[in-house]
Amino acid sequence: MIDEFAKEHLHRRLRRDRGALLWKLDGLSEYDARRPLTATGTNLLGLVKHVATVEARYFGEVFDRPVPEPLPRWQDSDGSDLWATEDETRDQIIEFYRRTWEHSDATIHQLPLDAPGHVPWWSDPCPNTNLFAVMIHVLGESIRHTGQADILRENLDGRTGLRAEHEKQIDEQARATHSARIERAARSAAYPMV
Repeated sequence: MIDEFAKEHLHRRLRRDRGALLWKLDGLSEYDARRPLTATGTNLLGLVKHVATVEARYFGEVFDRPVPEPLPRWQDSDGSDLWATEDETRDQIIEFYRRTWEHSDATIHQLPLDAPGHVPWWSDPCPNTNLFAVMIHVLGESIRHTGQADILRENLDGRTGLRAEHEKQIDEQARATHSARIERAARSAAYPMV
């Protein structure tokens, strides 16, 4: 009983974060969805592509259930899953992510939490694992990258949150006042008056 509850709870959280990550692309120009927004090149469409690849590997290869489309070997990873080439469309990447969901969901539904898996890119003594550990790991990856996407999107146009239906109208004056208050506290703590 507890296994099914845990599995459903983790799966529900994963599905929530998938939707939130895709929502970060809504309304963005092609350029803003793709352009590097950090010094290391992190970008919104690249985060979607990366998370799709992570899910495909963990819920596919790890349980000997490879996704039906080709992925580069994990040993050959060159970082190309972190950005979209000019030949890849936004729709192609989003559809790859959705197909990966279907494949991942099938793995999650069909296997028990203690189903054995093998992660060859995890170092000893941990490459042998199970569905529960993989679900926790993938959920952590998903949460991490969705959080990054939230910050990137906020820097682009101020939009934040998990879903459109919870989004509030941006109050620029309130945000500026709040930010100024935090700046004053930071300066005061860093440079106390003697």
